[in-house]
Amino acid sequence: MDLTLAFTCPDEYFNVRDTLECGQIFRYKRNADGSYGVFSQDKYALAVQSGGQVSVYTLPQDRDYFVRFFDLDTDYSAKVKRISALSPVMNEAAQYGKGIRILNQDLTETIFGFIISANNNIKRIQLIIERLCAALGKRNQFGYAFPTVETMARQTVDFYTQLGAGYRDRYLLQTAQTLLNYDVDALRRSDSAQARKQLLSFAGVGPKVADCILLFGLKRGDVFPVDTWLKKVYHQYFEQGHKDAEISSFFCNLFGADAGLCQQYLFYFERNHRQNDTNTVQ
Repeated sequence: MDLTLAFTCPDEYFNVRDTLECGQIFRYKRNADGSYGVFSQDKYALAVQSGGQVSVYTLPQDRDYFVRFFDLDTDYSAKVKRISALSPVMNEAAQYGKGIRILNQDLTETIFGFIISANNNIKRIQLIIERLCAALGKRNQFGYAFPTVETMARQTVDFYTQLGAGYRDRYLLQTAQTLLNYDVDALRRSDSAQARKQLLSFAGVGPKVADCILLFGLKRGDVFPVDTWLKKVYHQYFEQGHKDAEISSFFCNLFGADAGLCQQYLFYFERNHRQNDTNTVQ
């Protein structure tokens, strides 16, 4: 079955490159013509940005999935306007990154992706996930689906070592085994504090990884993942004497329900505009 045009939209608040290359997703590929192939679960979409608009192609039955995936029902113009009014630096960061959208990703896939992301770079993360999908995922005409928890839980630590996961090998197996008998929908029903506490009980999930899962897998806008880039941002623009462990709470209190999107704008602004792009994950 061939891909068909699913939808088009203006690109002012949907920059495909900025959205996919800002560290929130790993299963994408930039094609030679500048288009992007995106995988989620067993689904595939081709995103093309040209002439002031974005066109997304997918299988007809997956159209609604990718409308939600790319968060097309959210008014980002209102968010950018609200965030830009907060301060001069937020205005600059929001205007620079206003094409970023927070994707609605599969939760289980996000959990494993960000366990792999710890102390890692995007290229290596992508390679590990590609090997994981090729080894355990079902193949379709576009590539390999992300494997099921049941399949992942049946493997050994050595299997994940051979994928190149490094010290994360045991975390992937242990978390897969945990999720076998875990109601992930309970995370969706919980508030952010409760969900974060549960995520921190999973092997390989520390505070930053938990916040990334909350933001990118559960769409919780009231979290603020902190890495070295955001520490630089804090000390350069927002310094108030907080310890590193307090920076996330400071930004959450400052930005409220927009904290996650503010984090993306600040991260992308600092990494790409203020610094050379090292292509590291958050």
